[in-house]
Amino acid sequence: MAMNMAGPSGGGGRRGRRRPVMAEINVTPMVDVMLVLLIIFMVSAPLLTVGVPLDLPQTHAKSLDQDKNPLTLSVNLKGEVFLNDTAIGINDLVPKLKAITEARGGLDERIFVRGDKKVDYGTVMKVMGRLSQAGFRRVALVTEVDQG
Repeated sequence: MAMNMAGPSGGGGRRGRRRPVMAEINVTPMVDVMLVLLIIFMVSAPLLTVGVPLDLPQTHAKSLDQDKNPLTLSVNLKGEVFLNDTAIGINDLVPKLKAITEARGGLDERIFVRGDKKVDYGTVMKVMGRLSQAGFRRVALVTEVDQG
């Protein structure tokens, strides 16, 4: 009787077996990276939405639906006007807004006006008057939700 020395791998005179090819993917490093990215985005997301630092008045008003990238006008305590995060002169406000809204699709875009609660009422009304005079009809005043 003859003995077969070839073994299951057919390798002949080799001692021991070959390790099978690992077909599984080790996901642990990928999960670690994803968790680190999640933490980074959770910390940095609120910083991206603030824009110009203002102390907004508080109300009990219902929240409006927000667009993906809304146009925001901010009036700070010094009376300076900002378009999104860029300082802008009151005389340059209407031409720049018209150019932006025409590029986006027309005057029906909503504009959010944020004003510090200690800013002069006349300054905010001057901005609102310019918007109304230019034909912008979808203007919303931004406030914080009253916590008390």
